[in-house]
Amino acid sequence: MPASQQTLLAADEPAAVDVERAAGGSPFFIICDHAGARIPRALGTLGLQAADLGRHIAWDIGAAGVARRLSALVDACAVLQTYSRLVIDCNRPPGAQGSIVAQSEATRVPGNETIDAADRERREREVFHPYHDRIRALLDARRDAGRPTLLVSVHSFTPVYLGRSRPWHVGILYNRDARLARAMLAQLRADPELVVGDNEPYAVSDFGDYAIPEYGEKRRLPHVEIEIRQDLIDGAGGQESWARRLADTLSAAAARIEAG
Repeated sequence: MPASQQTLLAADEPAAVDVERAAGGSPFFIICDHAGARIPRALGTLGLQAADLGRHIAWDIGAAGVARRLSALVDACAVLQTYSRLVIDCNRPPGAQGSIVAQSEATRVPGNETIDAADRERREREVFHPYHDRIRALLDARRDAGRPTLLVSVHSFTPVYLGRSRPWHVGILYNRDARLARAMLAQLRADPELVVGDNEPYAVSDFGDYAIPEYGEKRRLPHVEIEIRQDLIDGAGGQESWARRLADTLSAAAARIEAG
């Protein structure tokens, strides 16, 4: 079979996208680009040890649990990517630097060091595009039905990065449109025990991000990217606590921007 026709995912492997509450009544629309750590069998382990595949380089630890619980609390549609960002990063434009990495943080990814154009195309076709095609279809259906939509992208970050400690409990990220982000920052900073990052530890950009520019900015939807420190959500209790916090914060922030 020509390389261009070979498949990446076997018939018995999970789909690249998981949707909860597709018809949820909430205006919030939740996405989780780095929800899963699964590697397609055809790629083996990408040359990594099991311990590495459980680290942040493979997925956003705790983010899926928060996104699913938040979806249930506010009755919101949630769309989650089920395969590891090491296969292809679904929050990077295809072909961009960081889309398929040969090194993540200080860790080599041998299985990504010599991939060819056909392998790259398979990963885009079977992992990246199904996830984003489903997001587009759901957002289009909401638009056509006249439903209001506020986009919420859920991520997590490491407590320590390349030897440097990160003090923030949560980061609120945005680029050009800060409507929802500013309202959330005001709500979260009312709690004196929280250290809240304003575009920290990351910031959204046209070149380093895909989802917020593509779905928030291009569609002119109020939006926010939320980064939660992983040691706060690496268990069910923390995920539940933060989902409840975010449900309250998002509801209050949405009311603020609607009133403003």
